[in-house]
Amino acid sequence: QVQLVESGGGLVQAGGSLTLSCAASGSFFSINAMNWYRQAPGKQRELVAGITRGGITNYADSVKGRFTISRDNAKNMVFLQMNSLEPEDTAVYHCYADDGYRGLVGRYWGQGTQVTVSS
Repeated sequence: QVQLVESGGGLVQAGGSLTLSCAASGSFFSINAMNWYRQAPGKQRELVAGITRGGITNYADSVKGRFTISRDNAKNMVFLQMNSLEPEDTAVYHCYADDGYRGLVGRYWGQGTQVTVSS
């Protein structure tokens, strides 16, 4: 059983910052890519940022220059530093992890953490 547990969400004013954390625990082979997704009410889930085990990152155009993804491989954790937050960033943010190459061993999702940005 593998669990991903997110933390760090909350309510913040526009222009503010939040840092999300996600920790993987349980029995897994090797956590590879780790991503952050978000889903706003009435919208499809979208990829916000991703990072490979080697540290290669990618971002959605809407968050480039404002969000930074990082990870701690020793602790199997991934972080999302969010700066200059906008009301449009309001969503439930979910952590995702691949176990093994391209998730061949397993693919895991966290329950999500709410981020609300007020104008």
